[in-house]
Amino acid sequence: MFQTTLSLLSDATLATLGMVFVSGVVTLLGGLPLGTLLYATRRHHLLANPTLWWVLTVIVDITRSVPFVILMVAVTPLTRLLTGTSIGTVAAMVPLSLCAIPFFARVTENALLEVHSGLIEAAHAMGATGWQIIRKVLLPEAAAGLINGMTLTLINLTGYSAMAGAIGGGGLGDVAIRYGYQRFDTQVLLLTIAIMIVLVQGIQFTGDTLVKRYSQLK
Repeated sequence: MFQTTLSLLSDATLATLGMVFVSGVVTLLGGLPLGTLLYATRRHHLLANPTLWWVLTVIVDITRSVPFVILMVAVTPLTRLLTGTSIGTVAAMVPLSLCAIPFFARVTENALLEVHSGLIEAAHAMGATGWQIIRKVLLPEAAAGLINGMTLTLINLTGYSAMAGAIGGGGLGDVAIRYGYQRFDTQVLLLTIAIMIVLVQGIQFTGDTLVKRYSQLK
């Protein structure tokens, strides 16, 4: 019985890690450019375009306002189109990514806003273009904040993955509901919670370590 439970939990943990990792990569690839664009197109900024900034802001804020469970159901047609199914760990990666991208975009924008304006002015004085300033000044200077933001995003994705599992996404959330809650197996439920805590603490520790090492390199 214990071996069966251990196998069940290990498979679910790997599924959760897969969902979080893939969704995290997609979030980074989508959220970092989007957040950078939100920063750069602000009025009086590097690529000032108030109209584009307003459109992007509305899209980001609307997406962030939709609860994850509702978003997961609402994007089912898109999920089927991209993955061929609406259930399982692969399908859950679509709404997870769509939920996290606007969040990380805002984190990126805020991290870039914290970069001292004197550095930007100095780069301008040396003849750097807007994109050169973004690549060689803004992103390096904001790296610690971006790492912290990505750490928080991955932690949120871990929690959302459990929520996705509860409605057909697989992973630890599915095990907790089907085997722990519905079958009244307290041991499985507690073990699932313990694993989730370990995952979150591991992500936080890794993020803190990366920030510390980057700060030392600077």
